[in-house]
Amino acid sequence: MKVRVGYSFRSQNASSSHSCVCVHYCPLPRSIASKAHYLSACIRRMAQGDSKVLALGVLAGAAGIGLAAVWYQSRRAVSTGEGPGAWRPASYGSSGAGQTEVLQQLASLIQCVSELKEEVRALKDALPHLQDHVRDELRERAGARKASPYNRTTPTRRKRAGGVARAEGQSSEEGESEGGYMTALTDSEEEGQRDEDQQAQEQLDELTVLLRKADGLHECNGAQKMEGLSTLLEKKEEFDQKCQYLWRLTRAYADAHDMTADSQEKKKYAENGKQIGALAISVNPLCAESHQWYAILCGLLSEYESVQNKIKNGYLYKDHLDEAIKLKPHDPLSYYLMGRWCYAVAQCTWIERKIAATLFGEPPSATVQDALQNFLKAEEICPKYSKLNYVFLAKCYKDLGQRSKARAMCDCASAMAGVTKEDEEAQKELDSLLPSL
Repeated sequence: MKVRVGYSFRSQNASSSHSCVCVHYCPLPRSIASKAHYLSACIRRMAQGDSKVLALGVLAGAAGIGLAAVWYQSRRAVSTGEGPGAWRPASYGSSGAGQTEVLQQLASLIQCVSELKEEVRALKDALPHLQDHVRDELRERAGARKASPYNRTTPTRRKRAGGVARAEGQSSEEGESEGGYMTALTDSEEEGQRDEDQQAQEQLDELTVLLRKADGLHECNGAQKMEGLSTLLEKKEEFDQKCQYLWRLTRAYADAHDMTADSQEKKKYAENGKQIGALAISVNPLCAESHQWYAILCGLLSEYESVQNKIKNGYLYKDHLDEAIKLKPHDPLSYYLMGRWCYAVAQCTWIERKIAATLFGEPPSATVQDALQNFLKAEEICPKYSKLNYVFLAKCYKDLGQRSKARAMCDCASAMAGVTKEDEEAQKELDSLLPSL
């Protein structure tokens, strides 16, 4: 290896007193060349570890070679003195103060390079073990997340990431080196989660089929309508914590009550239905249908209770209908039921009001006008909602003295065909109302 060196000489000829400067390349001492070779070997070894370490090594090696050359030149200048023909670094002056300053700076730089080399060597030694430390730490964190109940969805996301990696043809080692170890470490957990998801999906599909069947049986008549209760009871142990199942079971008890002629069986169905309705509300207090059908069962059960319990059920009926309307304000059934309650309260006798006031402090209050507004609301939401709704509209208009409107409602009720048992009840009411108009 050669270094560019400049020197000056003064001519010994007495007739010519001038000086000139020559520049030539002189070889470095063997010790410096060996150090440069050692730095280059270090750079090659470090290049195998990390690209960042390679860049750092190149800088350190270059700085070391340059600094060694400057140091060698300065030392030679000190040893030869200032006589004729002496050489000195071209970029510095010939004064002793300048050389001392250069030597001090050079010593500081050499120390910095030595410290830098030690740090690079330590970093190089730590690199082979760095991956193991990172893997161990991530394993500990993965175990902590697995134990926490708030991270149950994490394996699903990992599963998708691992599936994409495998689809692209990565090996297990490649997946691990690029983050795939997260999937490899949770394979058993993913399998368990996949089984749970599949089981939950199958259960959901089974519940959906059951609910659709129950809805279809509710729309039927006769013995088929009664099948709804038995069909739902077969799955009670499996779905007794599902609100959608529970309120339909409550409705099935109400259907069974209507389809049964025996009074004892009617009361039993009403009692069981009320209990299931209360359970449905406790499972999901924000389900409008649960409140709605619980109110219906309270009204049915009041027919078989004492006066005190009848009034108590009347209050429950009103409270839960209010909640059902609040949760689902566009359901015509709730308004129809509220109209029935208002009309019944408006028809209460003075003695019945006094009993209610004695038992509960404040009797229920409603007027025929309140009942009319609720029946009209049901008709507004769903025109031709039911035959019985028209009959009660006619009753309200009759009580308010609006006979022409009452007759118009009777005509609307007569135009509707009788399909359900409720329609048969409506026709009987209509037959008794028409002569009075």
